[in-house]
Amino acid sequence: MYERILVPLDGSKLARQVFPYVAEMASAFSSEVVLVGICEPEESEYGQACRLYINSEAEQLRDTVANSSVTVRAVALMGKPAEVILDYTGENDINLIVMASHGRSGITPWSLGSTVNKVLNRVNIPLILVRAKEPPEDLAKAGLFRRILVPLDGSTNAEKVLPVAITEARLHEAVIVLLRVIAPLRQSLMSSPSVIDQAYQRIEYIAKDYLEKVAAGIKAEGLEVETVIVHGRPAHCTLEVAQDRAIDLIIIGTHGETGALQWRFGSVANKIIRAESSIPVLVVST
Repeated sequence: MYERILVPLDGSKLARQVFPYVAEMASAFSSEVVLVGICEPEESEYGQACRLYINSEAEQLRDTVANSSVTVRAVALMGKPAEVILDYTGENDINLIVMASHGRSGITPWSLGSTVNKVLNRVNIPLILVRAKEPPEDLAKAGLFRRILVPLDGSTNAEKVLPVAITEARLHEAVIVLLRVIAPLRQSLMSSPSVIDQAYQRIEYIAKDYLEKVAAGIKAEGLEVETVIVHGRPAHCTLEVAQDRAIDLIIIGTHGETGALQWRFGSVANKIIRAESSIPVLVVST
C-alpha cells in the first residue's frame, strides 16, 4: 500500500519526531523511505549544510529499521518547500507523506508549520500529520496506532477513508472507533421545544442505524469496532472524544457533504487538522 514514503525535514529537532511512526509504517510495508531536505533558492549557501543534515538523519533512520527490509534514501533539493514536496510526490510515485505539524528554525531555513498548510490544500495522496511538541513524548513503544478514530458525516465522500482505516487497523491490530457528531440544529422562532426534541431523536436514530451498518461491514473484515454518537460542535467533539477514548490516530477525509447532521465535513476536517492536539491525523484526499 505504501511502497514509497516521503518525509520532509526542516532541520529542527521537532521534525524528527515523525521517525517512530515512519519506522513502524515502513517496516509493515517494506517501504522505501525518502527523507527530503529543501533549500530555498535565495538561501543557496545552506545547500551543503542541508545535504550533510539530511544524510545524517537518514543514517539515524537506517539504524532504527536495520532489522527490516526498509530502505532509506536521502535527497537534498532546491526550491520553494511546498512546491518541491508536491512536485517530488507526483514525479516519484510517492504513496504517503509523513510530516510534523510544527518545526523550528534549523539547518534548513524554512518552517514545516507553514509548509504543511500549503501541502494539505493540494496533495492527493494520504498524509500523516504528527503533532510535534517539545519535549517529545516517549515514542519508543511498538504499536503506536492501537485505537483509530474515524469521524463520519453520513456522506459517501467521508466513507472513502474507510478502506484506509481498515488497512491501518489490520496492520496495527487496532480498534476502529466510528464517530458521528450531531451538530446543533438551526432553530426558528416557530420551533417549539417538543418539535426540536423530536428532530434530535429522529436524527440520533438515523445516526445510530447508519453507524451500526458501517460497523457491521468492518466487523465482517475481522476487526474490532466501536461506535460513538455525541452532540455538539463537530471539530470540538471529535477532539474531545479522541482524548476521552485514548485515540492514537484520527483518520479524516478532506471533503464531505452537508447531510442530515447539518455540518460540512470539509470545514470540520480543516479545524481538526489545525487544532492544537497531540494526536496524529491521517488525512485522506476524498
